[in-house]
Amino acid sequence: MSDQVETPFEAPEEPSSDDKLWVLLTYVLSPVVPIIILLLEDKKNRPYIKEHNAQALVLGIINIVLGIVVGWTVILACVPLLLWFYMVYLGIQAYQGKPVTVPVITDFVKKQGW
Repeated sequence: MSDQVETPFEAPEEPSSDDKLWVLLTYVLSPVVPIIILLLEDKKNRPYIKEHNAQALVLGIINIVLGIVVGWTVILACVPLLLWFYMVYLGIQAYQGKPVTVPVITDFVKKQGW
């Protein structure tokens, strides 16, 4: 018999409705809201917000760069708009508590330790 005390498995904390709203806003209003969250101590340390914030920030920066690079052509100018619609979809998924994984970006953010 071992004398070790087993600690019960702690399930991750369920995100509050406030956390879900902030995550939705990070995707819809990126990169402005993710930058604001980085300045708010109480928000940037919340696990659910932290999980989505860096990902939304990277997507927002990519969207701005795409808008600058391809914005001069009418046909390609819709690409940033389509990316924004995708970000709105991701925000709705995150608001509903569903896992959000963006190809390449999620892995990049996790490898950076964000």
